[in-house]
Amino acid sequence: MSLIVNLRHLETKAVHIQGERPMNQLEIENIDELIQVIDPVQFDLWIEKLRESVLVHGQLRLNLQCECVRCLARFPNLVEIMDWNCVLLLEGEEKVRIENDCVDLTPFVREDILLAFPRHPLCKPECSGLPFASQQYQKVSEANASGAVSSAWDQLDKLKL
Repeated sequence: MSLIVNLRHLETKAVHIQGERPMNQLEIENIDELIQVIDPVQFDLWIEKLRESVLVHGQLRLNLQCECVRCLARFPNLVEIMDWNCVLLLEGEEKVRIENDCVDLTPFVREDILLAFPRHPLCKPECSGLPFASQQYQKVSEANASGAVSSAWDQLDKLKL
């Protein structure tokens, strides 16, 4: 079941909805190989009808299991959108699709949650990466600083084409 709001319920007052939806209902599972959704999406929303639009505001929360792009360690990551706002137009060219006096909030929630996903998940900002790779990088950096190792370009300059 999607996040569907009946517009008739909004005619007299604002509506408050809260709860959670599984990731498969919002179609946000298996979006990224480094990020897995481990808990349902939690929402706490106020919805009110304005003249020619519907205003939705509230909070969205989601627990993720991420893999660090540097050291490949798995770590939990909480995505919280504390002041989420969405305006759904009921008139004009960009009006929202209305079926049986109902509007589906699912695509709008999904889009903003995906935009809040970490682009390059890091277990901690100072993560140095895989132990072996960071040691090799340090050795090359030290050798280059002392001038003992020539650069890769020097080796390419020696090619006779």
